[in-house]
Amino acid sequence: MNLLSPAFWFNLRPGVMAQVYSHFLIGLIIFLIIAAIILFIVKRKKGLYKRLFNNLYDFSVSNAFLGLLLLFFNYEIVPFFSARFWFLIWLITSLAWLYYVLKELKKIPARKKQLEATDEIKKYLP
Repeated sequence: MNLLSPAFWFNLRPGVMAQVYSHFLIGLIIFLIIAAIILFIVKRKKGLYKRLFNNLYDFSVSNAFLGLLLLFFNYEIVPFFSARFWFLIWLITSLAWLYYVLKELKKIPARKKQLEATDEIKKYLP
């Protein structure tokens, strides 16, 4: 089927996913789970990047869960939930979430300057 046709994306009974794509999805899910474990350890530390690590942890856990759910529905060939448009929705929401995380990343230098200014003021207070 044509990748750009609406019939490809909105077919409610798409059939079995190709093995290459299922392996790619499994690899992505494993990567997200490993990232979640690492970020769980890192996010417990206090510091300037705590909010960023917390957001990335939430991102990786949520997307790993959604990926497992989509993989399960495709494996079981559930008619509505194995439709390909769920992958598009998952991709769009993941990109929107990453945009939010990158927006938080841009705020870190301003917070760093603010912390340095408060440390400078606290230096002179008893």
